[in-house]
Amino acid sequence: MTSLVANTQVLSELQGKQTVVTTNFGTTMMIDDALTEGLKPTSKLVGRAQGLYAIACQSEIALLMVMNLAFIEGKYNGSSISILGRNPVFNNVREMPIVGGSGLFRHARGYALAHTVWLDPNTGDATVEYNVFVWHSSLMLA
Repeated sequence: MTSLVANTQVLSELQGKQTVVTTNFGTTMMIDDALTEGLKPTSKLVGRAQGLYAIACQSEIALLMVMNLAFIEGKYNGSSISILGRNPVFNNVREMPIVGGSGLFRHARGYALAHTVWLDPNTGDATVEYNVFVWHSSLMLA
């Protein structure tokens, strides 16, 4: 992950008072993470989770997620699923919409449920399990 903006504090005007916000609001990170079949780092690599997330809330740690699950193995090689939505990271399970896809996931829609399995608060490294429910059609009528 590469940090594009590393705001440690953001000052905002609120009803004429200057307030210190401690959520790191506006911090944006790029992601290009391993997408595996299982939870262990040694699990079979099936693709990459690529995109960005930004801290988009001033009162809690809630992210704007823009992520593609890009597959590089088997039947889905070259296909992708696109996820766009709000991710309140400290909720046990977060639901985000699937807004599209490519290849075998053309016209995809559905939702993804994210659950943080492991998190190192010192480094920000995490293992997140995604259960993805997808409806799609590769049939295109012209």
